[in-house]
Parts: sequence; C-alpha cells; structure tokens
Amino acid sequence: MASVTVGGNVANLTGKELNVGDKAPVVELVAKDLSSIKVGGASDKIQVIAAVPSLDTGVCATETRKFNKDIAGQEGVLLTVVSMDLPFAMGRFCSTEGIENLQVGSDFRNKEFANAYGVLIKDGALAGLTARAVFVVGKDGTIIHKEIVAEVTTEPNYDAIVAAIKSQSGCGCHSSCSTK
Repeated sequence: MASVTVGGNVANLTGKELNVGDKAPVVELVAKDLSSIKVGGASDKIQVIAAVPSLDTGVCATETRKFNKDIAGQEGVLLTVVSMDLPFAMGRFCSTEGIENLQVGSDFRNKEFANAYGVLIKDGALAGLTARAVFVVGKDGTIIHKEIVAEVTTEPNYDAIVAAIKSQSGCGCHSSCSTK
C-alpha cells in the first residue's frame, strides 16, 4: 500500500488503492448541516474531491480557500472537500472563512471515503485521518486525475487539477482558470 510523510515521518495508507482510469466509488459523507451527500460515480458535473486531514490546520485551510476562490463554483464543476472533521466544525470553518463555492463532507462516521479511495492514514501521528489527496472524476464516473500529496504538510498541484478539468471541457472559465 502507498505511504506519505507527515513532517518527514513515514505514514502508511490503507484502503482500496484507486488509479486514473478506475471508476470512482460512490460514498456517502455527512454535510455540515448533518444531511447526507454523495461523491463519486457518474454525475452531470466533473467532480473534484479533495481529501484533507483537517480544516483546522493552516495548509488545509489555505488549500480550501484556494479551491473555493479559483476552482469551485465553475460551470460544470462540483468541488467537495472531505475530512474527518465533525460537521459542526466544518460549518463553522466555512462560515468564518466565507467558503460558499464548494461543499464539505465529513467522513467521521465510518471512514467509508478514506477506505474506498485508499487515503486513510493507518499509523503515525495522524492515524485515522485522511491523507491530502485530490481526485478529479469525469462525468462518466472515471477518475481522470489522482494526486496523493507525498508530504501531507504541502499543498496539491493546482495546475494539474485545472488541466484535468480543462481536459473534460468542464472548466467554465471560458478563457483560462486561475490558481493564483
């Protein structure tokens, strides 16, 4: 199974490893209002599913703000940030930070997403949380981009995410997407 580093220390991942070309499993998450939301599978929009350890860290907060500003809310794109944070904390974060263009989903109940997508940290200081990862899922439900960020304390490659969205003609930016 894959591994990542957390502050330079190796942490192993567990769950089913997915790759580009695989079908994205449909999983249920808990929204900030305690309702259920689903990610994965076929959809009328390109899905960007970003897993983060916790919105209550600087890197995760920065990543979520960038996604909200630069990628989420684009025509034909649905962006979901997934973490193990409690729905109440996710709601407070979104309120405080003005996050309105994306949805947040908590995987705290049964770690269904983390296991189905192979991003559950098995050991080390962050055991039980999700690794930092991004999956871009085409409208047909196929994973067209996957990045498990090697060092959990660094941000993902935003340009590669934008390129994957553009490859599906779902950017909605009309001229170019910005990640700055």
